[in-house]
Amino acid sequence: MNSRSIFDLPAKEKELQELQTKSEATSLWADYNAAQLVMKRMAELKDEIKSWNALEHTIQSSLELAEFEDESLRPELTAELEKIEKQLTQLELDILLSGKYDRGNALLAIHAGAGGTDSQDWVQMLLRMYLRWAEYNHFSTDILDQTEGEEAGIKSVTIAVDGRYAYGYLRAEKGVHRLVRLSPFDSNHRRHTSFALVEVLPEVTSQDAEVTINPEDLRIDVFRSSGAGGQNVQKNATAVRITHIPSGLVVTCQNERSQVQNKENAMRVLRARLLEIEKTRQSKEIAEIKGEFTKNEWGSQIRSYVLHPYQMVKDHRTGYEIGNTQAVLDGDINGFIEAYLKFR
Repeated sequence: MNSRSIFDLPAKEKELQELQTKSEATSLWADYNAAQLVMKRMAELKDEIKSWNALEHTIQSSLELAEFEDESLRPELTAELEKIEKQLTQLELDILLSGKYDRGNALLAIHAGAGGTDSQDWVQMLLRMYLRWAEYNHFSTDILDQTEGEEAGIKSVTIAVDGRYAYGYLRAEKGVHRLVRLSPFDSNHRRHTSFALVEVLPEVTSQDAEVTINPEDLRIDVFRSSGAGGQNVQKNATAVRITHIPSGLVVTCQNERSQVQNKENAMRVLRARLLEIEKTRQSKEIAEIKGEFTKNEWGSQIRSYVLHPYQMVKDHRTGYEIGNTQAVLDGDINGFIEAYLKFR
């Protein structure tokens, strides 16, 4: 297969050339944020073009070696073929991430559902899973807001996941996640089922035309961050709560020691949530016109993690499953993500 048949290289090269011309104009830097977006897109295009050119070169070199029909070259050609297949799989996955926000950063929120303390502990387990996944895949993370459970675990947590294609990959995780296990919080050690809701939102810049926020529509409150006591309690009011009056959305951020940083992070989350509301409204209208609209009920889990009476993690959308539950909870979820991208 010619790599150009699934990747429009000339179009990418043309876009890069146009952006390079644009970047040379002194007027571009009159708007710093717009200029940053141009430079970021140029860097992305250079990486994409470089990757595909390198793959094409490797394929051509391997074909030339194969033409010698020299048996002694078989081990080298086998290794090159494995390398090509791995690169091609990754690049094909990148092509599937063609949505407007897929290449950008993501905001991931996890909320405890039915199940009391077990569900709050489940949120903490999922947080660990996603932090480890991000580390393995070279994404940076930052916990923006976290509400601890009364007895154990976490009621809700919001983290920023930064890196190329962070949102494109993580949107596969959006939905209800179900855990079945013997409860460590039950004195009789009975089997419990817990639920947690995972939200995945694209990061939206202030330049995005789809989200317009009027400063007069915001009520901003500051308060002291909650902590575990002692030196961890903030003496100054650094936590920020922003209320978007027209929508009723309330966003809090309190994990940074700077009030300014907490406000910036709260605005990041608010922009993302407003975009999600608009996207949901548009999708609902289109689905209702087609007669396909169905409610997204809480109980419609996308994935089940069973630790007892057997070991299994199964995605109910794609049918993809794995018996090594510990590996999954340690962050090995790429198989589920890839299966979902191909399924869509």
